[in-house]
Amino acid sequence: MAKLSLMKRAVPWSILVFALSIPLTFSGCDRMITSRHAQLIKDAEAKSAQSDFMRAINLYEAALDDTPQCAEVHYQLALLYDDKLKDPLNALHHFKRYLVLSPNGPRANEIRASIKRDEVDLLTNLSGDAVLTGSEAARLRNENLSLRKELEERRVAPRAMTDKLGPDKPANEPAGTKAGQSYTVRSGDTLVSISRKFYKTPARWKKILDANRKNIDNPERLKVGQTLVIP
Repeated sequence: MAKLSLMKRAVPWSILVFALSIPLTFSGCDRMITSRHAQLIKDAEAKSAQSDFMRAINLYEAALDDTPQCAEVHYQLALLYDDKLKDPLNALHHFKRYLVLSPNGPRANEIRASIKRDEVDLLTNLSGDAVLTGSEAARLRNENLSLRKELEERRVAPRAMTDKLGPDKPANEPAGTKAGQSYTVRSGDTLVSISRKFYKTPARWKKILDANRKNIDNPERLKVGQTLVIP
């Protein structure tokens, strides 16, 4: 009887130990998932820098789980499709997924402008198949230009105020990337990505091309180490 009583008292303790171990198990799983996510992003960035864009896309997509933290992953995927692969349809998908996950995120305004541009490009390319009339394409193009102008004016206003206060660079402008200076091409750069870096919009790549036509043999393949004038 004494032995049976001892066994009855021992059972609740075993249950308690098991219950306490469950949160530790899930906590370990969370760390593993977080670590895997970070490694996938790191590997994708490395492949993109090596111009292995399809492998980079596969790695970014493996890191997606449609949580708010994945908004940035959708942004990087959109840039790969937009700037590197010239695929506005897939770029639109990932730009819009960013806005769903982070509608007020730091890139929201830039992405809305990019969506307008890609929609016009996509529909204009399809207009030859009677998907879009010429007048509708022109209307969408004008709306896109108006949106870009509005965004540009919003950027110029604080920049003008900074110029009045002193020669310091704006906080949101990368060091050494002020318009009017020269820029050395890096691996993976395109005219579109350089336009985005300097002007916060991909739409001004033709302006950079026009300023450097004597030095650019192929606009689709910039030479690493080449110096470009940023007008």
